[in-house]
Amino acid sequence: MAKMRFGILKLGDHLEFVEMPSTHMYQLTALNRRLHKELDKLTAGNVPRLPYLIAECDDLELVDEQYPVTGGLEYINRLESAFAAIEENSYPLISLLTEIRALQAQLEQWYEEEADQ
Repeated sequence: MAKMRFGILKLGDHLEFVEMPSTHMYQLTALNRRLHKELDKLTAGNVPRLPYLIAECDDLELVDEQYPVTGGLEYINRLESAFAAIEENSYPLISLLTEIRALQAQLEQWYEEEADQ
């Protein structure tokens, strides 16, 4: 079985736990930092609120069921949908979408390969 890592994301008082292949967690962390760096440059009115990735860990045992674990591909798919819906005219949004979609494609391939094993 593949080794997984967990990213802990925080938006206001809300926490979200995202399970990623350990080989791809660094990409989620880097993507989150990049998106936060660029959010202020977007001029559209429908820019999504983005949680901060505040920690990574190898093991996670949740004792409160109000915080479900989200699969990495599910999280990236939601992120891609949110950014694809932005109606931006001033900032080259395509560069951010390209980064999101690159990780999305890598995760899709990873999950396919895992299913074949």
